[in-house]
Amino acid sequence: MRLTVLGCAGSFPGPEAPCSAYLVEADGFRLLVDFGPGSMTTLQRFSGLYAVDAILLSHLHCDHMLDACSYVVARRYAPEGPYPPLPVYAPVAAPERIAAAYGGENEPMAINDVYTFYALQPGSFPIGPFHVTVDRVNHPIETYGVRIEHEGRVLAYSADTAPCEALIRLAQGADAFLCEASYLDGVDNPPDLHLTGREAAEHATKAGVGKLLLTHLVPAWGSEALTLEAASAAFDGPIEIVRPGARYDI
Repeated sequence: MRLTVLGCAGSFPGPEAPCSAYLVEADGFRLLVDFGPGSMTTLQRFSGLYAVDAILLSHLHCDHMLDACSYVVARRYAPEGPYPPLPVYAPVAAPERIAAAYGGENEPMAINDVYTFYALQPGSFPIGPFHVTVDRVNHPIETYGVRIEHEGRVLAYSADTAPCEALIRLAQGADAFLCEASYLDGVDNPPDLHLTGREAAEHATKAGVGKLLLTHLVPAWGSEALTLEAASAAFDGPIEIVRPGARYDI
């Protein structure tokens, strides 16, 4: 598998990064995990506008799905199109949410010509060559952490979550753990919303992962240095804060 980071800023786009979007490839198949605002730019830069075979949306907060609305235009009105419907695995309300954000007066509200939706629920299923497992994690709305397996290799993705046991199960023995670290340690953070660097590392240690990839930091009020320092104190393996365009062979 290959992971390409298209966006990694938490909550809203940062000065140098779009919001969450990650391209996972194997056997010529490309799965886009989350599609946050600004990531259509990096999709075109690092892969290609139509280089997507399926989309998985972990949840329906805007910073993880809003470019799925903009993508309607790219697929529906392409000069050589329209393109066939793209499979989208997402929480059950995704069709209405994306249609409402995209559509307007004198425009079609239905988007089933662009996407074919499959409602997520805890469990395992195939997407292309991947064996995918999702489970609910600790976030205010319906949110799924993700485990992607291919030929004995495992990539785990936290989505957005506060501490929870489901995240440890999903990341168990993963070769790479792409984990959010939105909050700083030692601060009075809101409960049941996000992880700190230390908490991300503690989950990585309990799950016995090979490498910890920190994402979803919020540049406006965070600190990469403090996040990395806190994570390094709780996880002995390699740690990296991801950047747009970074690629990882798993």
